[in-house]
Amino acid sequence: MKLISISKQGRNALGVVTENGVIDVEQALAAEASRASAEVPSDVMAVIEGGEQALASLRGFIASLPATGNETYVVSEETIEWGPCVTAPNKIICVGLNYRKHAEETNAPIPQFPILFNKFNNTLTGHLKEIAVPKVTQKLDYEAELVIVIGKTAKYVSKEDALGHVFGYCAVNDLSARDLQLRTQQWLLGKSCDDFSPLGPYLVTADEVGNPNDLAIKAIVNGETRQNSNTSDMIFRCDEIVSYISQHMTLVPGDVILTGTPEGVVLGLPEDQQVYLKPGDEVTIEIEKLGKLTNRFVKDPA
Repeated sequence: MKLISISKQGRNALGVVTENGVIDVEQALAAEASRASAEVPSDVMAVIEGGEQALASLRGFIASLPATGNETYVVSEETIEWGPCVTAPNKIICVGLNYRKHAEETNAPIPQFPILFNKFNNTLTGHLKEIAVPKVTQKLDYEAELVIVIGKTAKYVSKEDALGHVFGYCAVNDLSARDLQLRTQQWLLGKSCDDFSPLGPYLVTADEVGNPNDLAIKAIVNGETRQNSNTSDMIFRCDEIVSYISQHMTLVPGDVILTGTPEGVVLGLPEDQQVYLKPGDEVTIEIEKLGKLTNRFVKDPA
């Protein structure tokens, strides 16, 4: 199942992608309430936090709807305003230097343990949203990444059981202000400016994705493919990441984990070839089975 967030005047409503178009669940419930046999969630966090029962209720309701595609609650992806596909995570946890070739291109040693840092909810934005280049950076870089979305509380889970705690996956552009990131030993400042974590376009349930460590992943800047890899190049795979983090903190439904970026970022180029993102640039993150996440960069109006 593919879930999206539809932005409506400052709030986010749930959408479900079908062959006939996007079902605006909120509008569908108003029009077809008699078809809802159980409480059907109308926002993405309620689906994630409600577990298998909420997902089953949603699936049943969507399956019960007429198949004509002409109903007022069926909308086109071209007409909606997109929100982040996970709207209110309790935690945003990131893994640094998790692709072997990326570590090599930045002349960093291969990590012995996952390098963890965090971002905040101010970094969340959606597909096709404009992102202002902060005035405080001259070195804004893109990073295509696979995101793990937790679906079940996880504490001290084994590697073997880890993926059973995953709700689904999505794409993110883990934007990084390299001059701020490398100013001190802590990366947080360069990772946590406003809108530095566009998520989407889709949150795809784990059953539709299959093996998360066998997905093509790309970053395309102004039509030029800059990153072109596969999640199989991860140093620490998705099951290892979830298990490792759960040994140290309790993961709860809705938590998102950014799993690292492959080679091809601006920072990995020789210094005389580094051209960082600027207003007018457009970046698309494309991950197999998860769709294409596109954002355009603009001048900071503040």
